[in-house]
Amino acid sequence: MVSVGQSRAGTVPVDLRLYGLLDTGVLGGDAATLAALAAEAVAGGCTLLQYREKEIADARAALARIRAIRNAVGGRVPVLVNDRVDLALAAGAEGVHLGQSDLHPDEARRLLGPGAIIGLTVKTGHQADELYRLPVDYACIGGVFATTSKDNPDPPVGLDGLQRIVFRGRLARGGGFPLGAIAGIGRENAASVIAAGADGVAVITALFSGGDTRGKARDLRGRIDAALNARGDGKGEGTP
Repeated sequence: MVSVGQSRAGTVPVDLRLYGLLDTGVLGGDAATLAALAAEAVAGGCTLLQYREKEIADARAALARIRAIRNAVGGRVPVLVNDRVDLALAAGAEGVHLGQSDLHPDEARRLLGPGAIIGLTVKTGHQADELYRLPVDYACIGGVFATTSKDNPDPPVGLDGLQRIVFRGRLARGGGFPLGAIAGIGRENAASVIAAGADGVAVITALFSGGDTRGKARDLRGRIDAALNARGDGKGEGTP
C-alpha cells in the first residue's frame, strides 16, 4: 500500500490513488453488473472501492450487491460501504465511508473495531482541522468540481479550495495521512487535482460509465501515478 492512515484505534493502510465509487443511483442496482464493473476496475488499477446507495429501500438487496462486489474483487482491494455500518458488518466489508451527518466516527470505530477502514468526507477547512481528534484512516475532500452524480447543495471548492483544505488536513494529521478528492474528476483534470495536494481521486462516471472500465482505470492510474511522481513524494509507485 502507498499511504498509511494513523488513527487512535491503530494503523490501517489505505491506498487512495484510484477510488472507484459504485453508485447505484448512477450505475443501477443489478448485482451482476456492479460486480463485473468492480472486477474490471480492479484489473485496470483501481486501488479502493466503495458501494454507495444513498437511499436504501431494501437492505437485503443492498447486502446481496455488496457481497457480490466483494466476491468479484476477491480481496484484491478493500471494499467499503457508504454510510451504513450495519451493512458493512453484515457483508464483511473492509470498512465504511461516512459523511458529516452520518454515524460519528467514534461510534463506527467502536462497532467495526481497530482493523476496519473508516473514511470521512471533508468539505471545509474547519472540518479538516477536526481530523486530529477523529479515529478515521483517510478523508476525501469535495466536491472539488461540479458533478451530476450527486445532489450537492454546497458550491465546489475548486483547486484553490482543495489545496487549502489539504494543507489544514496535513497540519491536523501529519504528512502520512491519506487525503483524496471527489466530484467532477476525470482524465482531463486528475493530474491537476494531484498537483493541488490530493493523494488520489474518487470517481464514478469517469471510470464506470460508457464501457471499457478496465481501460479507463488503467488510463486514470497512469495519469495519477505520473502526477504523484512529478510531485516528488514517491507515492506513484507500482503498476496497474
